[in-house]
Amino acid sequence: MSNPWIAIGALAVVAILIPVAMIVVSALLRPRVPELSKRATYESGEVPTGGTRIRFNIQYYMVALLFVVFDIETVLIFPWTVIYNDAVEAVGMTRALVPMLVFVGVLVVGLAWAWRNGAVRWVRSPRAQRQKVER
Repeated sequence: MSNPWIAIGALAVVAILIPVAMIVVSALLRPRVPELSKRATYESGEVPTGGTRIRFNIQYYMVALLFVVFDIETVLIFPWTVIYNDAVEAVGMTRALVPMLVFVGVLVVGLAWAWRNGAVRWVRSPRAQRQKVER
């Protein structure tokens, strides 16, 4: 009566128990030295200044979204290229190639839209603009 779910359950129990045990042992063994500076926000060793409400350039958000989209594209295209020859032999070139072409086409349309709306255009600093004009 070997049930594969027993092994999965045991693995889940071990996966939960080890981190919990490490946290408990760490909490019991660590030194307790309360200081006010331990409760301060950590900013690379610098003393925090100013408020936390600052304007953030949306350009960083757009670049991060584009990175995620094209990172996912890479994750999906790489395995497809590995099995491409076997897929062509099994189902034919059209059924193996068309879905990936549609996928890449959708990504190209998304990139064209982002490009047209200026999402991939870098914002130049005023100093860089002055240097460009002086040359």
